[in-house]
Amino acid sequence: MSPARTATRRRRALVVGAGAAVGVLLSGCAGGVSAPAGSKDEINYALPANFTPNWIVPIGTPGHLNTNNASISQSIWEPLIAYDGSTGEIGWNKDNSLATDAKFAADDRSVTITLGDRHWSDGEPVTSRDVEFWFNLVRENKKSWASYSPGKAPDTWTSFRTIDDRHFTLDFDRAYNQQWMLANELSMIRPMPQHVWDKTGDDGAVSDLDRSPEGAKKVWTYLIDAGKKISRYASDPLWKTVSGPYTLKSFSTSGRVELIENEKYDGGGAAHVEQINLLSFTTVAAEENALRAGTVDYGYIRASDLGIKKSFTDLGYHVERWSGWAVTYMPYNFNNPEMGAVFRQLYARQAIQMSVDQKTLSEVLYNGTAEPTYGPVPQGQASAFLSDEQKAEPYPFSNSRARKLLTDHGWTPEDGTMVCTSPGEGEGHCGRGVEKGTEFRMRVLAQSGSTETDNMMSALQSSFEETGIDFDIKTAPVNSVLSQTGQCEQDDPACTWQLSFFGSAGSWYFPAYPSGDALFASGGGSNFGGYSNPEVDQLIDRTTTSSSPDAMPAYGTALAEDLPVVWLPEPDYQVSVIRDGLGGFAQDSLANFHPAMWAWTE
Repeated sequence: MSPARTATRRRRALVVGAGAAVGVLLSGCAGGVSAPAGSKDEINYALPANFTPNWIVPIGTPGHLNTNNASISQSIWEPLIAYDGSTGEIGWNKDNSLATDAKFAADDRSVTITLGDRHWSDGEPVTSRDVEFWFNLVRENKKSWASYSPGKAPDTWTSFRTIDDRHFTLDFDRAYNQQWMLANELSMIRPMPQHVWDKTGDDGAVSDLDRSPEGAKKVWTYLIDAGKKISRYASDPLWKTVSGPYTLKSFSTSGRVELIENEKYDGGGAAHVEQINLLSFTTVAAEENALRAGTVDYGYIRASDLGIKKSFTDLGYHVERWSGWAVTYMPYNFNNPEMGAVFRQLYARQAIQMSVDQKTLSEVLYNGTAEPTYGPVPQGQASAFLSDEQKAEPYPFSNSRARKLLTDHGWTPEDGTMVCTSPGEGEGHCGRGVEKGTEFRMRVLAQSGSTETDNMMSALQSSFEETGIDFDIKTAPVNSVLSQTGQCEQDDPACTWQLSFFGSAGSWYFPAYPSGDALFASGGGSNFGGYSNPEVDQLIDRTTTSSSPDAMPAYGTALAEDLPVVWLPEPDYQVSVIRDGLGGFAQDSLANFHPAMWAWTE
């Protein structure tokens, strides 16, 4: 994932993963706290429950695509163009970008980028060659790059032309929407130290290997293999040459990460605090205990705990909602050999969606800290991208209407579960590929570690039962969920999954421009369930190539009606609990955290 927002870019299913032991973190006095958990030179930040950091390489690969990994990596190796909402609005953050300017050609078929006067931590300048290095590796290994979607970057870029050390031009295969190209494509570029990394082994000589397809593949393999050796992150000389405001002090396989200020940093977004300690917890309850014990400076509570907010403010914290630029959903596996044919029927997807009471789930289960999702465009924040049709909820909750849809299409309730009794195509039949006797039984593999997720799955199970749909729930750590939710063909042994849920804090966090090319275009890199609709493909293509203001709303309307996934309430990314005196930032709605912005203000 990825999933899944992003997020590393194109963007990512937002994920939280397997947890760590927290006994050390829970020690300490549980009474009032008047000082930071560490010192004025440190901040203790609680990672989402059940998430263990597992990647720092500035190239995302499947199974590692999540916003927390990306936030750590981007603190060490800054993006070419960093987009975030940490100033209160989503935009280009030039302080933490290696580029200072981007000029598009009059015909929108190329862009010329200017790099800042920046240096790697070993003193070597950051140059166009470092960008070309990333470009060459991704171009030759794009199918192994988690952010790749056919027809998008790097396919959109026909050539890389170096002008000088600080200027280069990317040519496009056609004209593109500038907003999309800048925020969604160019923002994925991560300049990497070519003078250190362009080799095939620890003891190999650095050369221009990346400039040949064969060499680029070998260098890619070397870097990705090194990235799998998590226990060596902090000691491996490979990862010592950095461009960001922080570098690694330690990286534990159990989940604790320590970032230390990069004293050689020469960008505009320098660190305010010398050390950041990223802490991993197996459950929200364990993290809340650490807050009460005073061992966390920046943490979170469950939405259901807002009623006891005072118990945290009395300890010297303040509580803030962290809303996200995201959507939440369960993808269908349209290629599943048991239920894929059912999922391919629009009426069946409509019946499933009508069985989801998003308004009640948002208000009751999430204590008002979630927004219903009726389509592919984020609804928690006002934007010109959102259509009136999506906002109007095309399929309002109604178990009775959902049941009638099924019985009108050849399904009969037997022992409480709908069974296809009239197979075939046309009015009154179950639809192409749905065999007689097929029972409407769905399985979901859902993310563990979240009370809200557990309660929502139980509520959905009860509601689906009212419609006549059996809903079996299995849970696993999110990294496991994502690893079992891959694209597949019917005869693939890995195609057993039917529904997947990895959205306890939002399923997909978008870049600034919320196009759905990765999620819902045929063959999209994060189109997990294999959804495909040629008409939707055309609408998605228009969102990336046209500057028309109706391109995004038209796309949103189409997918709100066609239901490529089960739309679910979009929760706040988290309800943050922040120690009084810690400031210098806004909550980034793109779901990244930015340690360099954090500062003790008192």
